[in-house]
Amino acid sequence: MSRIVYVNGEYLPEEEATVSIFDRGFLMADAVYEVCSILDGKILEFEGHVARLHRSLNELQMPAPCTDEELLEIHRQLVAKNDLKEGGVYLQVTRGAADRDFAWSKDLKPTIVLFTQAKSIEHSPIGKTGIKVIAMDDLRWGRRDIKTVQLLYPSLCKMEAKARGKDDAWLVEDGFVTEGTSNNAWIVTRDGTIVTRDLSTDILHGITRASVMKYAKEAQMKVEERPFTIEEAQTAAEAFFTSASAFVTPVVEIEGVALGDGTPGPVAKRLREIYLAESRARAI
Repeated sequence: MSRIVYVNGEYLPEEEATVSIFDRGFLMADAVYEVCSILDGKILEFEGHVARLHRSLNELQMPAPCTDEELLEIHRQLVAKNDLKEGGVYLQVTRGAADRDFAWSKDLKPTIVLFTQAKSIEHSPIGKTGIKVIAMDDLRWGRRDIKTVQLLYPSLCKMEAKARGKDDAWLVEDGFVTEGTSNNAWIVTRDGTIVTRDLSTDILHGITRASVMKYAKEAQMKVEERPFTIEEAQTAAEAFFTSASAFVTPVVEIEGVALGDGTPGPVAKRLREIYLAESRARAI
């Protein structure tokens, strides 16, 4: 059976779902998105993702396509219609369709699309083995705090990492790590301090990042928000990344240098356990 997806008010088999060729999401990447993870058929961190969606929409002067209550019901319907137990729900909102022009009309009707992806996320192999990353210059646009669909450069970086036999890239600007291609970057110093870059327009304000920081502090772990270099990361006791679809995932090698003994460290493992337990308890 094909997936049931949601497009502009309709639940449809994926083969029947269409949007206009004049949609600005297609022509201009004039669109934002969010992804909520699903565990045990329940939605994780919905409130945080919706709050960030509103922030992205507001920054781009784009109206919301529906109420938060309606959006939650769409998520729940898609989970039920696709019998989704584990995976994610992808949401995309575009400014709408109009003949191609850089300027847009204020009366455009937003396009809203949602679909599910079934995959193992709790027991994903990389959660146990960790990943290896390369370093690449951060050449993305300056408003990385807005979760837009402008993902070409991160895709190129991911493909370069794959071509080198690695898993992902950490992006570097002015000598400091900003973030991963689709995640927030963290290190654990040799004195046990957990470090991640401070919030600004330079990085995405990760929902998982915020939760992990909260849980780490509650567990009496020391956390610092500041920039760090690739060189500092290579000498760290541990490293990991956070994202909605991978939770807390260890990084075991950075630009050819293994961290510690080259296996996931205890801090990343513990934070992953805490995050999963807390998120599962709060899922809706």
